[in-house]
Amino acid sequence: MVIKLRIDFNSIKPIYLQIAEAVEDDILSGKLSEGGPAYSQLVLSRELGVNPATAAKGLLVLVQKGVLEKVRGQSMAVTEGAKARLRAEKRNSGFETLVQNLAAEAARCGVSEKELTSIIHGYYLKEGGKDHE
Repeated sequence: MVIKLRIDFNSIKPIYLQIAEAVEDDILSGKLSEGGPAYSQLVLSRELGVNPATAAKGLLVLVQKGVLEKVRGQSMAVTEGAKARLRAEKRNSGFETLVQNLAAEAARCGVSEKELTSIIHGYYLKEGGKDHE
């Protein structure tokens, strides 16, 4: 399994949380499938150049959220329903604040509602969102 996770060693965010968020991103993007294998702590440790305990701590965060589970004879697997849980968590954990801040900044900069909507729509499509108009 090829790992392309990005860790910023200069960030103030703890490395184990960056690992957890990067694995979540791979689940949300479909790179890791529900019911399928996830990264092991040893592979993460080796590929990212971090202590195995740090990698394990990042995976433990996801086990506690119910996103990963230990499977006998394997390392970790992505739980069924993990993607839906992660999407709901991300929606509830700051999405509204992000949109509120964006709208306020756009208003301060004189960006019209139509202009802002158009900009957001363009980025949404660029990121793989579906056009429902």
